[in-house]
Amino acid sequence: MSLQGRIEELASRHRKIDEEISDEQKRPAADEVRLHELKRKKLKIKEELVHLRPN
Repeated sequence: MSLQGRIEELASRHRKIDEEISDEQKRPAADEVRLHELKRKKLKIKEELVHLRPN
């Protein structure tokens, strides 16, 4: 997979997780453990994107 392809895949996963977080927060009794896990995954992807993207 090319570098650009990897960046696009990570960006897509980042957006998907962001949507999942938003959906979970809209629930009356949001699962805080799930929210924490989703936010951790989102941050990990963001960190990888920062390292892959050119300045």
